[in-house]
Amino acid sequence: MFNEVKKSIQWGEETLTLETGKVARQADGSVIATYGETSVMANVTFAKQPREGQDFFPLTVHYQEKYYAAGKVPGGFFKREARPTEKETLTARLIDRPIRPLFVPGFKNEVLVMCTVLSHDLVNDPDMVAMIAASAALTISGAPFMGPIAGCRVGFSDGEYVLNPEVDDMHDLRNNPEQRLDLVVAGTKDAVMMVESEAYELSEEEMLGAVTFAHEQIQPVIDLIIDLAEDSAKEPFDYQPADISELFEAVKAAGEDKLREAYAIQDKQERTTAQNAAREHILSSLTEEQRDDINVVQAIKKLEAAILRGDIVKSGKRIDGRALDEVRPIVSETGLLPRTHGSALFTRGETQGLVVTTLGTGDDEQIIDALHGNFRSNFLLHYNFPPYSVGEAGRVGPPGRREIGHGKLAWRALQAVLPAATDFPYTIRVVSEITESNGSSSMASVCGGSLSMMDAGVPLKAPVAGVAMGLILEDDGSYGVLTDILGDEDHLGDMDFKVAGTENGITSLQMDIKVAGITPEIMQTALAQAKTGRLHILNEMAKALTEASEFSIHAPRIETMNIPTDKIREVIGSGGKVIREIVEVSGAKVDINDEGVIKIASPNGEAIQKAYDMIHSIVAEPEEGHIYKGTVVKIVDFGAFVNFFGKRDGLVHVSQIENRRLNHPSDVLKEGQEVWVKLLGFDDRGKVRLSMKMVDQETGEEMKKEEPADG
Repeated sequence: MFNEVKKSIQWGEETLTLETGKVARQADGSVIATYGETSVMANVTFAKQPREGQDFFPLTVHYQEKYYAAGKVPGGFFKREARPTEKETLTARLIDRPIRPLFVPGFKNEVLVMCTVLSHDLVNDPDMVAMIAASAALTISGAPFMGPIAGCRVGFSDGEYVLNPEVDDMHDLRNNPEQRLDLVVAGTKDAVMMVESEAYELSEEEMLGAVTFAHEQIQPVIDLIIDLAEDSAKEPFDYQPADISELFEAVKAAGEDKLREAYAIQDKQERTTAQNAAREHILSSLTEEQRDDINVVQAIKKLEAAILRGDIVKSGKRIDGRALDEVRPIVSETGLLPRTHGSALFTRGETQGLVVTTLGTGDDEQIIDALHGNFRSNFLLHYNFPPYSVGEAGRVGPPGRREIGHGKLAWRALQAVLPAATDFPYTIRVVSEITESNGSSSMASVCGGSLSMMDAGVPLKAPVAGVAMGLILEDDGSYGVLTDILGDEDHLGDMDFKVAGTENGITSLQMDIKVAGITPEIMQTALAQAKTGRLHILNEMAKALTEASEFSIHAPRIETMNIPTDKIREVIGSGGKVIREIVEVSGAKVDINDEGVIKIASPNGEAIQKAYDMIHSIVAEPEEGHIYKGTVVKIVDFGAFVNFFGKRDGLVHVSQIENRRLNHPSDVLKEGQEVWVKLLGFDDRGKVRLSMKMVDQETGEEMKKEEPADG
């Protein structure tokens, strides 16, 4: 009944298995990849005809984590997987980016790739397993896919690269000083196609070494996919790219001069207007048959690319007149918004980000319900890209995949320099509002985010800057690496290579390739050029701010205290009664965790002190020999009971009230009277013994013993 094919190899510490032919047989390609006990099913389907008038390649990649894979029930009211989580969105992008450039140029049939996590062993992250499964499913589907690709994750610990480190090792790198890198690399047999990383000030040499190591490690996986395809692949889909050479020549003759004039304009808005006019001119100059050709947009884009790319490689000059390694003019400003905790406006050429920092308490932490467990995040970065930033009037909706991806890239770049939570117990939320965009807005978010947090008083380990690099790679092997690319250079170039870091090293790296990969030589050149650009940007940022400013008066103050874990119940009280009373009486927010760490937050220092004193009185123990101020709560024949330490009462015996004989304690004391007492100790039954006569009731100081006179 089944024509099952299964292939396996030993890869790193685990066995990698690919199987097909048993499940989802109506899909064009279906593969279940298993690594350890983590299994992901990838299914590929593609339309056999393009939609009428389709002028772009409609590839959609979905990645789904099913909670049953880890033996969990989803949280929330409906107990069902709902909209994609951030992890699912980022993983879908991670798979999309290396496979998209490998479809045959001109292919416009709809393609759907669905990856479903079926089993998760909580050791091996399913994202790389999903990428391998998707590549294998595409390779056997018959689609015009020039793969296969493979991907892996690389760590860097004790000077050694680690293949596919465990989930727990990569969960919270900021609090794991032994692990300095979380790098994902995807590539073909011959070249690297995609890089995504979070790093802790690695040098360019260490980062390049990690990418090279990863490319070597994926080779056996590519061989495994080829081995699977040899036994199970379908017949290749009969697709022949359209010959657009004649159409291209007609487009070139109709509008090359006008497009060249348009690309000579440095101002983006004026250039865009001229480009649109040139395209309209080209279309009006073509025959009706040529205008109706589905490939006419592709032909115009090919002409635009030829103009832009040719001018850059031949003359070394770019659209805006810059040299290849030149960064656009930069203006950095901080403290723009009076009531925010921190704000910065970072402008680089025609790209601008207004970045705002808000400091919160433990109540503001993001609770993440993930497949491998629930955890909290105290650093959030949200990136917004409104239509007005590019002069358009588009629809505004919830964050899309691009906004989530760009926000995560900036998050990775900045979180490496954040102070430890024990030193700075705040939840930090950074919001980047892109107000203008002409290339590299995610890197503007990094620069603005660094300045904004310092403006809020966050003691960063070092400022962080980011720069986007581009590449023009010609057929003859000649190339040009571009620093700080414009939108058009990104759109028509061959690489988007974003590097962020401090003066000491790289904190984040992202690379997307639109051609069949790049060589180590090109990557080395790009990294070196990016370092020069990054240092230049850091110098420009330093004109605005170089270290943390004075703490914002509008931000909450947070004090931390540690209590014994056996005292936690006393602080919380039955049903939370005690902690609610502390909050109500003091006016401060109080947060306590299972380790006994208490955070007290309020803009008012007096409120913090009051809450601190109330908690201290509950958890602290009175010390023998210390003097305390107390209140008489009850008078009896043999003495007076005094409340002197929180809710702790003690007895002042009648003989310890004054240095004279009293008929009754009520001769000198009354209930509600404040007195100073010294803790003498505890009797055999644990009762507290106090003394008033040893303390000066006026000053609260201990009475000096009279020295005996010399005889």
